[in-house]
Amino acid sequence: MSEAPLASPSSRAGRNLPAAIGVGLLLGALIIGTHVWRKELFLVLATASVSVGCWEIAKAMQRKGIRAPVFPVVLGCVVQMTGAYFLGEQALFVAFVLTAALIVMWRGSESISGAATDVSAGVFIAAYPALLAGFAMLLLAAPDGAWRSFTFLCVTVASDVGGYAVGVLAGRHPMAPRISPKKTWEGFAGSFLGCILVGIICVTVGLHGPWWVGAILGAVTAPAATLGDLVESAIKRDLGIKDMSNILPGHGGLMDRLDSLMVSAPFIWATLTILLPLPK
Repeated sequence: MSEAPLASPSSRAGRNLPAAIGVGLLLGALIIGTHVWRKELFLVLATASVSVGCWEIAKAMQRKGIRAPVFPVVLGCVVQMTGAYFLGEQALFVAFVLTAALIVMWRGSESISGAATDVSAGVFIAAYPALLAGFAMLLLAAPDGAWRSFTFLCVTVASDVGGYAVGVLAGRHPMAPRISPKKTWEGFAGSFLGCILVGIICVTVGLHGPWWVGAILGAVTAPAATLGDLVESAIKRDLGIKDMSNILPGHGGLMDRLDSLMVSAPFIWATLTILLPLPK
């Protein structure tokens, strides 16, 4: 009996690999360009992207009959992210509370049937991804914010790339088969090592900090990014969908690319704030 042909990397990963690479390069160019030219442009790019992500989640929930109020959720996302950038962490949390209140009032003006579920869904979206994304804007707002933000992006992307590459080549032991069958412990090891390596490079070269801060940053980011992937996968499984949308060829929706970034943001912000505090 002849051996079964090995699955191609594209089929094992479940992606259109050429399209995924092309879109990834375009997104990478936009991210690098906005950080290099003027970091406020990245604020605009990030706020628009996360707002679309909020819309994607709300629309996906409608498949289950959950009608999260879209307008106050998206408006709240914009206010939270811009408030975090211009006014700091207190403004971020105040904006989140006001967003939650607006969601309650907006939905309360309609039928009472299903209101509790709809409001809960709206507040959930206001927290994930909008509130979490606000921490990325706190990083960006620092005097050396372009490098802090770029470090956050690079280390988190290293988790995705390391996990993807090692998982495709050597993945054997599923991490959470009921949630994400293709995510393996071998892939997590690749994520962990990739995060530490990129963390050391970014912290020493860009932020002029000691190597061990980069290593700690990577060690913190890898599990946070993996958790973000699993949370997104759990949401999609519960909603019975494969992707949040089809906006990005080869990737799915924006939230399918933002998931690990959102959960990583507060952990990276806290780590850098504690270990590399800004000069007073």
